[in-house]
Amino acid sequence: MLVRILRSPKKADTYLYLPLKADIAELPEVLQKLFTPEQLVTKLSITPERQLARISGVKLLEHLNTEGYYLQVPPPVVSLLKTPE
Repeated sequence: MLVRILRSPKKADTYLYLPLKADIAELPEVLQKLFTPEQLVTKLSITPERQLARISGVKLLEHLNTEGYYLQVPPPVVSLLKTPE
């Protein structure tokens, strides 16, 4: 499946994976606001065998086929000041 990856101009390190021909106007309103204006990062061909940094090709294709998109948010910040108890 060909996908395009958008970067959010409003939230750092937040990306949206969409099928190449998907219309952003068909997404939930909160996502439309978060990713407008569109900032294209890249276009990729996704196969089940493909491994991305935070998700496998299988899981990404599942999200795209069921929800129509995949939202990648930054991982939670871990405090290095906390000591184990």
